[in-house]
Formats: sequence, C-alpha cells, structure tokens
Amino acid sequence: MALDRNAVQQAIEAGKGILKLAPSWVPRSFMVPGRRLKLHPDDIYAFGGSRGGINERWFSSTTKAANGPDTTEFEGLSFVVTKSGEKLLLKDMVEVAGDLLLGKEVYDREKGWNILCKFFDNEGPIPHHMHQNDEHAGAVGFKGKPEAYYFPPQYNQTFNNFPHTFMGLTPGTTKQQIRECLEKWDQGDNGITFHTSAFRLEPGAGWQINPGVLHAPGSLCTYEPQVNSDVFGMFQSEVEGRIVPWELLVKDVPEDKKRDIDYIISMLDWDANTDPNFAANNKVFPIVAREGAGFVEKWVVYGTKFYSAKELTILPGATVTITDPEAYGIIVVQGYGDFGGTPVSTPSMIRFGDLTEDELFITAGAATKGVTITNPSTTDPLVILKHFGPGNPDAKPLIKEKTGPSSWKK
Repeated sequence: MALDRNAVQQAIEAGKGILKLAPSWVPRSFMVPGRRLKLHPDDIYAFGGSRGGINERWFSSTTKAANGPDTTEFEGLSFVVTKSGEKLLLKDMVEVAGDLLLGKEVYDREKGWNILCKFFDNEGPIPHHMHQNDEHAGAVGFKGKPEAYYFPPQYNQTFNNFPHTFMGLTPGTTKQQIRECLEKWDQGDNGITFHTSAFRLEPGAGWQINPGVLHAPGSLCTYEPQVNSDVFGMFQSEVEGRIVPWELLVKDVPEDKKRDIDYIISMLDWDANTDPNFAANNKVFPIVAREGAGFVEKWVVYGTKFYSAKELTILPGATVTITDPEAYGIIVVQGYGDFGGTPVSTPSMIRFGDLTEDELFITAGAATKGVTITNPSTTDPLVILKHFGPGNPDAKPLIKEKTGPSSWKK
C-alpha cells in the first residue's frame, strides 16, 4: 500500500496500536562481534567480510547508520511488518504521520522519534572514544550524543574477553599528555589508556556517558538508549592488536580541523573526564518504578531528559495491564507471552533477514490506554526492556541537573 497518512492509520489500527518490527542489524569494521545477539553463526558477516561482523542490533530506529561509503540503503533503519505482511520504514511512518505514533504533543515538540536504542555486543573492548556535544556535532550537521548503558543478565551468561570499560581520564591528566598520544598516532599503541582507569562491568547495572566523555566499552552485551546521532571520535590508535585509522578519530570533525589537535582535544569535556568521583556520579543501578500483583517494573536508564528505559518483569501465570504516558519501543529478553494481542517470544537463534517476535513499537494511543500483557508460562518470567524518547513525564523526577562536574546539562 502507498505510504500516506491513511496507510499509517490502517497499520496502527490493525495492530491495535502495537507495531511489529523486523530486526535491524549493523556491522562495524573496527570491532570483533561478541556473538550473543542470537544471530546465526553463518550470518555474522552477512554484509561481507570487508564491512566487518555484525555486533549491533538497533531497535525502533529511524536513524540510518553512518558506516562510511559502503553503508547500505536501509542500514540501521527499522521496518514495521504489518498484519498483511508488508514492510514499512518506521522512519517514513513517523515523517508521514508522527502524531499518530507519538502523540500530537510529543511530535509537535520533537518533530520525530528522537532516540536510538541498540544492543551492542563485542568479544573484547573497543577503542577509547567520545561522542561530540551539540556544538561540535553541529559543526558537521549532526546532534550531540549522550548515551546510557544497561547490561541485561539474559544476554550476558558469558562475559567474553574484557568485561571492563575504560572511562574518562585519570584525575591530574594534562591536555599535553593527550596531545602527545595523538601526535604518535601512527606508531602503534598511542598509550592513551595509560591515562585512564577501567571499571568492571556489572550485569544488572549500568552507566550514563555524557557527550565529550571518553569511554572504551568492554565485552558485556550492552543495551544502549541514546540520542539518535551516530557521531563519534576514536582517541585510541590500537586496541587488541587492531590498528584504528586516523579517519575514525576525525570522522565527525570539520574538514579544516582534521589535523588540528587542539580542536580535537577541545571536543573533550575535561572536567567530566577527570572527575575524581567518576563512578559515583555516573554509575546507575535499577530502582523500582512500580510493582503489583504479578509484575515488577524498574528504571534501568534514567537521569536525563533525552531518554529513559525500564525493565518490566511479568511473573509466570500473570496477566497485567500496564499504562505509560508516551510511546515506546520494546525488546523481549526472556520468556514468551501475549503483548496487547500480539504474540511475543525470545528467539534462540535468528537468521539474517528473518522476522522475530521479540521487538515491538507501542504507539502513544496504546501506551496511554494501557496494554494487557499475559505470561502463560508456569515457570519462566517474561522480561521486557522498554525504551522511551525525550521528555517522558514519568522519568522527569529522576532527571539530574548535571552529572558530576560536567558542563553538559539537561
């Protein structure tokens, strides 16, 4: 059917406000896949060996991956699968009738679904890198990107090679020391991790990483709500023997600044990186949002206005009705059941290009009316991660004015 407002309305009505999504897979040439995304082993390099292995799955995505000149047409974008089996880009649906999906107030304010959420899964650590703030990202036509991490236990039965993340810079580190690291980029390991500390990653907990803060995510499979912008700069020239090209440091730097080390260093939030209380100010633990007969729901990502996320657990044999004030996406990480009339289940293995029953988008109309969820299992909990875009009123009381000494505010 032609994608117009009427077609979007029909798709929403057919699913009673709940849209089924096809998996969206993203490769990264500079990483080694952790192989915990349940993708079939034969499909890890489905984009071709030169593109790298698939180590990310993007959820409810209206953001195209920025993977260089070989990026495929729909890479990173989510397709809605209608009840009749047709596939519609969620991005196009939001552009045509965003108010029907997000609610008029949210769409008028945001002009889109301004969140990117993903699973991120590596065998080992990735390079120490940062994401630009609005000022520096804006210089190349993008938005700045804060992001959050949560480590779902269901995807972390094995920790892989390095379940630690270097974060920030050791208090007392000087800009001259980082300059020297960048100046010897082509000499192998530039030694930037001599100036940082690694934190062991804890399943069932998470972190908030603000723009301009260096981080080298370790080898736990990570659930990442973030601002929908694929900007970054790699500050580490070699990791686990793999050389990182200078181009990945300056991917999102203006052309006339690509060799300007002072400018590159200026993209770092120095106070936030050298915060002596980095862990206390940035580590996040789940807190109960609500609970009742047969369910418990916890905040697992919170503290900013840009995004939030919950973990909803429906106990065996329970049926509950859950309301939320805004639209959201979900990924089912354990169990099976019925979600507002749509079957959901956690796959054990996924072939590239095949559909699953573990990912949905819940429109504002369905969220505010309430979704009835049933877990028919007699033994297994039904566990669902829920990601919300900017401005979720339920998350507003948890917003921090700022995290640590960072200049990045809400």
